Amino acid sequence: MPSPAAAPAKRKIADRSSGSSVVTGANSNAHDPAISPPPTKRKTQASVSKTVVANFFTPASQKPKPPKPPPSQVTWEERAPAEGQPTSLLVATFGGGARRQPVIAPIKVAAFDLDSTLITTASGKKHAEGAGDWAWWDRRVPERLRALHDDGFQVIIFSNQGGLALHPDPKKDAKKKKNDTQDRVADFKKKCALVLTDLGLPVTLYAATGKDRFRKPRTGMWEEMVQDVGSRMASHDRDKSASATEDKQDKVGARADQKQDAQTVDVDNSFFVGDAAGRPATVRNGKNVPKDFSCSDRNLAANVGVRFETPEEYFLGEAPRPFTRAFDLDDHPFEDPSPTTATATTAASPFVKGTAPELVVFCGPPGAGKSTFFRTHLAPLGYERVNQDTLKTKEKCLKAAAAHLQDGASVVVDNTNPDPATRALWVDLAKKAGVAVRCVWFTTSPATCEHNDAVRALNKALNPDNREALPRIAFNGFFSRFREPKPAEGFADITQVAFAFRGTAAEYAMWGKYWL
Repeated sequence: MPSPAAAPAKRKIADRSSGSSVVTGANSNAHDPAISPPPTKRKTQASVSKTVVANFFTPASQKPKPPKPPPSQVTWEERAPAEGQPTSLLVATFGGGARRQPVIAPIKVAAFDLDSTLITTASGKKHAEGAGDWAWWDRRVPERLRALHDDGFQVIIFSNQGGLALHPDPKKDAKKKKNDTQDRVADFKKKCALVLTDLGLPVTLYAATGKDRFRKPRTGMWEEMVQDVGSRMASHDRDKSASATEDKQDKVGARADQKQDAQTVDVDNSFFVGDAAGRPATVRNGKNVPKDFSCSDRNLAANVGVRFETPEEYFLGEAPRPFTRAFDLDDHPFEDPSPTTATATTAASPFVKGTAPELVVFCGPPGAGKSTFFRTHLAPLGYERVNQDTLKTKEKCLKAAAAHLQDGASVVVDNTNPDPATRALWVDLAKKAGVAVRCVWFTTSPATCEHNDAVRALNKALNPDNREALPRIAFNGFFSRFREPKPAEGFADITQVAFAFRGTAAEYAMWGKYWL
């Protein structure tokens, strides 16, 4: 009987994924051409060198440090608005490499706002999501800036960055995400470094983080720029004279300082471009264009006396759009009170004192000019002033006014007194004292009041009471409560006072600028 066929030999197929072996036999489908073999993974041979092993057991302090990234060409510094105050201005300087040129006076300045003028968000969102979320506002922007530099302009960037805080309040910051404030500042610096590096020009960027003299349209950033350029010019002049004698070097330095003080900037040929231009909402190419959030960029240009254009006008060649200002200095020209004197007295006072002691109640919003009116017209007539900013409480004001009336003096209540209920307190006091009560109603517009408040807070010479700037809610609160004073409230008469600047030419030089 024939012997049975020899059983097929078994063989091993290596499983490369695990290093084990799988036994297959005759019934295995491994050789079935209709069925694909199972997928296999290529085993990567481990290669552990002696160096790697040695490094693993080496203390971290003894391990070689990774190479440092190349140094950034952007340098940063912080500046304070006044001596003894915390810093609030960020200044970034980009070297520009071979493009840097000597600074020769007078320089032509091409100044620009940053956001929505030179750059926008790459994500399309209103606020950037990180340092890398930026793109040029238009593809023509970098080309135009480089052409300006080649034409001899100094490219400068002025930006309001109120969302940044260089000295955050620990209590407020604790309520936010940890290190959120520091992260914002770091992201802003990284973004600016990316923008300036991509542009590749010698540029100085100024970023105002506070509500002080640096914030546009105030001229603090422009003044810092003029000083910086003047310093570079003086340094350039001294470098040229380095081989001269010490006496000659001193003379060169003196001439450089005089040059800086004379005309550092060619104002007639300089300009500023920004999107905060006071333009109302409109429709362009079938799309709604929102109104500008402010007029601060246009107003900065007016303050420093240079030409102004919007990004659409400068980069795209569009025609100028109409604009409006909530407060317009053209409505308040300076009127010299006297051609022969520098005093601010007027020929005819708008207020006439009564023959007997009386109580005069002021009614008007913060910043309406009430205190200035008192000092100019009523203080010379011998009136005593009662003011809640000084005495702090209404009760103390009532007590002080009663004491003055008892002494036979006429009294002015220099408070806002917006509504009949508040004014009734003073009418009742006058009745008890047996004196007449009059009202002076200041009809100053809200925008003018806010302007006056900013001028007062930022200029010591115009702030004898040393008052700080008021928040917007203080003005809104007054006008929400305001009711026009009526004779029926008990007033013997009501004098309306329209706002007019009352001061000297030197004072108008400060007042007659845009501050908001």
